[in-house]
Amino acid sequence: MQIQETSAEGLVRQFRVTIPASDLVAALDARLSDLKERVQLKGFRKGKVPLSFLKKAYGKGLMPEVIEETVNATTQKALSERDIKAAIPPKIDFDGELDEVVKGESDLSYTMSVEVMPTFEVTDLKAISLARPVAEVPESDIDEALQRLAEQARTYSPRAEGEAAQDGDQVTIDFVGRIDGKAFDGGTAEGASLVLGQGRFIPGFEDGLLGAKAGEERLVAVTFPEDYGVETLAGKPAEFTVQVRDVKKPDDIVLDDELAKRLGLDSLAKLKETLGERFKADFTRQSRAQLKRRLLDALDERHSFDLPPGMVEAEFGLIWRQVQHDIEHHGYDPADEGKSEEELKAEYRRISERRVRLGLVLAEVGQANAITVTQDELSRALSDEVRRYPGQAERIYEYYRRQPEALAQLRAPIFEEKVVDFILELADVREETVSKEELFKDPEDELPYAHGEVHHHHHDDDDGHDHDHGHDHGHDHDHGHDHDHDHDGDHGHGAGDEAKG
Repeated sequence: MQIQETSAEGLVRQFRVTIPASDLVAALDARLSDLKERVQLKGFRKGKVPLSFLKKAYGKGLMPEVIEETVNATTQKALSERDIKAAIPPKIDFDGELDEVVKGESDLSYTMSVEVMPTFEVTDLKAISLARPVAEVPESDIDEALQRLAEQARTYSPRAEGEAAQDGDQVTIDFVGRIDGKAFDGGTAEGASLVLGQGRFIPGFEDGLLGAKAGEERLVAVTFPEDYGVETLAGKPAEFTVQVRDVKKPDDIVLDDELAKRLGLDSLAKLKETLGERFKADFTRQSRAQLKRRLLDALDERHSFDLPPGMVEAEFGLIWRQVQHDIEHHGYDPADEGKSEEELKAEYRRISERRVRLGLVLAEVGQANAITVTQDELSRALSDEVRRYPGQAERIYEYYRRQPEALAQLRAPIFEEKVVDFILELADVREETVSKEELFKDPEDELPYAHGEVHHHHHDDDDGHDHDHGHDHGHDHDHGHDHDHDHDGDHGHGAGDEAKG
């Protein structure tokens, strides 16, 4: 076997590899010898099949496997002998066709190109100075959230006999939907409850029930929206025969202990306290996200080194595939941002470079300081993932058992956060009081697909430990969100999937 380095430009190394046919034949003979002890053919006793017979019967089929194993072993040998850490899997280009090689009549020759991990010096982490933005939760935010909860949990009382339904009333109905006179799947329900005016059903349905009285039957004509999620219904006119069971008017909203008890708490004071704690936790998470962004900016500014082109290209490919998907399926147009496609590509390529650079820096810090993800931490992350899919626990566990890369993607954000925490402990961090608006403000240069800050690179080192080089996961910048997460009412449930908007 001959391995010759033929080129070294930047982070790209190229090798010329030649493996004599005799080595491949010897490797094949070893495979056949092992097979000889296990195979049993008609006319031969077990373990007594001649090697020449096995080679004639199985040699051509086994030789591609021998070639693949030899190439993999040779590749690892070339890298380990030269202490090269590959950034991405090496690229192998064989010389011509492999027919003669498979026959054992020709040497195996190929070119191996490999991008190596860059070497760089991590900045003095103690010299990094950062401001942690903090903000007080406005009392008005708690009051507004309390009001929203009260509206969601409001009660309704029956209207007087013969009194017509008004906007905001709650009606209980049975209905059957038909298209061209035929009932369709998902268009039938009994005992469905909805509040008129909330727009939870397809356009026109709720309007058709205004003025209805308990016991009345109505025929409501509607047209499904052109962009309706069920293709067989999109744009189709439909008629719903609706039987109104009862009509209820909304009771006045009263902020009192009874409201809190309907929401599972002891008192109004406890409800307000709980809302305040949730707001504070949300503000704390956002403060952490903003501080992390500032840290990553600082690390990006303090490091400049060559990046493996393949890693950058792979990262850019992930982003650009999402852009193209949204162009094709969701009407996204780069021109809406006043940029040409080429300008947008250039910006996303710069973002890709940033992600890769930060991933490598965080990986180096983590590896140099023996930061690892424990099995307990990984198990908790897996349990959290399983909880996202109720009733599918076994299927999710089996998926992660079979997909090591998927498990690595669970490990990666844990590793990233531990490294970030480690750096923040060393850095000079001071608090900076800001407004709520400033705390939840997006970076001005944010692009639609630029939320992922760090590229994740994963490999197994010689010591057998997994090392996660950052992770591509986005920051949560959900600035219009309600903070009363667990108290969202489920109004109108059971009202028929197709009738709902």
